[in-house]
Amino acid sequence: MASSSQRPQVGDEVAYAPDRQAIVTDIRNGIPYLRAVGHGVWPAEDPDSLSVTRTRTQRIADTDPW
Repeated sequence: MASSSQRPQVGDEVAYAPDRQAIVTDIRNGIPYLRAVGHGVWPAEDPDSLSVTRTRTQRIADTDPW
């Protein structure tokens, strides 16, 4: 698991609510945009509350299908 104080980057998996994960698909004007299975893309309501659960590099190493 990555540090929760790490700022999310494109491709990172983040927790945006209890038991809810999404992938950062874009960062526009400092706002991460998220995508989750079964959902479209949306801007993070509170970017400072996001915690990185897996970096893009970790997801690739895990052969994550997202």
